[in-house]
Amino acid sequence: MIAYFDSPLGSLEIGSTDRGISSLYFRDETIPPDNPSGLIKDCFKQLKEYFEGKRRIFSLDLDLEGTDFQKKVWNELLKIPFGETISYLELSKRVGDIKAIRAVGNANGKNPVSIIVPCHRVIGSNGRLIGYGGGLWKKRWLLEFERSFTQRDLFSK
Repeated sequence: MIAYFDSPLGSLEIGSTDRGISSLYFRDETIPPDNPSGLIKDCFKQLKEYFEGKRRIFSLDLDLEGTDFQKKVWNELLKIPFGETISYLELSKRVGDIKAIRAVGNANGKNPVSIIVPCHRVIGSNGRLIGYGGGLWKKRWLLEFERSFTQRDLFSK
């Protein structure tokens, strides 16, 4: 099933199988949001909470197709805390092979579930934004959005 969610970054195309959310892609065209049921309805709810700043971790069943290596990288992405970033080099270390930096970058770029599996939290070793399927401005927006909530937390304690 495919459905569309209207986000602050434009339309998000969300795909699902019987087992879980299988894709989330940015779409340039404006597509009216659907009113789906089941897994996608829960995904809509959690995305709404995320964009309202009320959710930092998604709790959705995922059904991701990829190689074992890609899945290993995507699982590591899920461990990057909301509002934080790591470098591709650090991600390579976390998957157990510092020399696999290009393969890690490639796997990160093939992440089929943007935002939920937070590939936007991976940046260059020099702190620069590098590559993002939705465009660098969306990556910057997501990082600044998340940081705005973590900054508030520092001063609310």
